[in-house]
Amino acid sequence: MRQSVVRSWISGLLLAFALSGCPQQQEPPKDDPVQTPVARHHYVSFPALGTATPLQVAGRLSLPTSAVGKVPAVVITHGSSGVDSRGGFHAQALHEAGIATLEIDMWSARGLSGGAEGRPRAVPETLPDAHGALKYLSAHPSIDASRIGIMGFSWGGVMSMLTATRKYAAGAEPGQRFVAHAPFYPVCWVYNRIPGYEFGELTGAPVFIQAGEADQYDDPDSCQKLVESLARTDRDSVSLTVYPGATHGWDRLESAVQISDPYSHKGRGGMVDIAPSPETAEKSRRAMVDFFRRTFGLAP
Repeated sequence: MRQSVVRSWISGLLLAFALSGCPQQQEPPKDDPVQTPVARHHYVSFPALGTATPLQVAGRLSLPTSAVGKVPAVVITHGSSGVDSRGGFHAQALHEAGIATLEIDMWSARGLSGGAEGRPRAVPETLPDAHGALKYLSAHPSIDASRIGIMGFSWGGVMSMLTATRKYAAGAEPGQRFVAHAPFYPVCWVYNRIPGYEFGELTGAPVFIQAGEADQYDDPDSCQKLVESLARTDRDSVSLTVYPGATHGWDRLESAVQISDPYSHKGRGGMVDIAPSPETAEKSRRAMVDFFRRTFGLAP
């Protein structure tokens, strides 16, 4: 997705929230579908599930134009920089595979800008957004409620991990759960070390982790050590691919940047290189689509 399209979407979401006066009293934005060769896009909003204060979350629902009957869907959750081109890059490939997407904006509803200084205190605070998206999709007439997965980048990758545990999956509506989880560079060192980031006692839904060897949040083997530390029954649900030389955010295809984050370098904090790798981005996108195809029972 080109950056101008991303900016247009962000502007639309921010305008919807500005016109509402405050997140708690917001009405859903007007449905104004836009069609591309592979998908029909709609701006939507839905309640986060289980927040202390009512919260409306905005997102973009995209239905593949090739859809016949009910289709599987994937919730796309972003990193701590908010919405960027990664969502569109991966969503297009999912649409071409006949899979719908719901890309959500977790920051605007909270009046946040993203980044290390403009995000909630901890990832579990945004899990109600994912559970609300799951409820919304489960009730949608074009979506197969038995085939809804979740993927995410960085912060969103952590959400994709935590929703695979029975502890955090319990925050969804009774009888609803994600059936596939595809986290990208989900900061592997943090799990089972920091309270609120327990990863174990999984639901049994497959989890496909993709990580970069040169990710400066982790050591090169942090994700492998996490998988090896799991109980056997949980380990059987988890697969991992580590890309040589890839940094955090390898599929962010804008110019390379450096960011500062207190969670980087295994919690010591410091600067993090985020360098685009088009080759790794394409490999990881294909692997992600293949994972969801298999899990949803779609023909290759």
